[in-house]
Amino acid sequence: MLELRKDYILDRWVIIAGRRSKRPKEFKEEKKKKELKKCFFCPGNENLTPPEIWRIEKNGKWQIRLFPNKFPFVEEKGSPILKESRFFLHSAAYGKHEILVETPEHNKQLWDLGKERIKLVFKAINRRINELMDMDNIKYVLVFKNHGDKAGTSLVHSHMQIVAISVIPPAIREEIEATRKYKECPYCSIIKLESKTKRKAFENRRFLAFTPYASRFNYEVWVFPKRHIRNLSEFDDEDYSGLADILRKILLKLKKLNLSYNFYLHYSPEKSDLHFHIEITPRIAIWAGFEFSSGVTINSVSPEDAARFYRG
Repeated sequence: MLELRKDYILDRWVIIAGRRSKRPKEFKEEKKKKELKKCFFCPGNENLTPPEIWRIEKNGKWQIRLFPNKFPFVEEKGSPILKESRFFLHSAAYGKHEILVETPEHNKQLWDLGKERIKLVFKAINRRINELMDMDNIKYVLVFKNHGDKAGTSLVHSHMQIVAISVIPPAIREEIEATRKYKECPYCSIIKLESKTKRKAFENRRFLAFTPYASRFNYEVWVFPKRHIRNLSEFDDEDYSGLADILRKILLKLKKLNLSYNFYLHYSPEKSDLHFHIEITPRIAIWAGFEFSSGVTINSVSPEDAARFYRG
């Protein structure tokens, strides 16, 4: 059984998922990388994935597909209730792990898609978050993208992962607890301040993208709605357009360097007031002994220089 375990004393969690080591990889650690002959996510190969949950179609052809991950690290088995015996706190790694394929075109990545398609992708994400949050024992739905082998992807066909879990992730709880120390949303104030600094990357009517003051990753950039929005369900169509526009500009800059990157959504779980945002973390530098031993990151690209890169 997949298992969720907590560190002895720290608020640090691990999912024990040994079976994922058996998942197929498109890339091998060789000088010349070999690609699989058949892509599991391409049209015509739908039988190679688990049965789909739903799809979005146009003219009788799918544009976006959603289906369970064949090699999940959480599953609807066992009990989500945490059990403790002094230093050993654990439960089943309970939840759902799914794949959202953003396009049927194998040779297009998210940075190649138009604004309307990116809007459609985020509307699909919102739909699935709401569906999963209606399930019993689900406390949060993580949405993230791994692009490139340095970012942890195993299949190159453009896709995101959606993971519903039975606990609120420590990173989200830490942000919520930090924001509660302020009388008003600190991110609303940060957005106003960063819109006037050299760390501003892009801005439109609804969104601001900036490289965070204490960036951990080379060319890290955050995207915030200017008004206080808790989650995607509070978006209107102009919000979706503004997000698609600014995210596409960022990704096209990353495409110029062909960078591996991750991005992930941070939003409010129930009964909290976290300002929705997306964090985009290119994967250039490798963390080494100092970072892992101290918890302090060395970033060789200043956020001011990173913002200059984005502005072009």
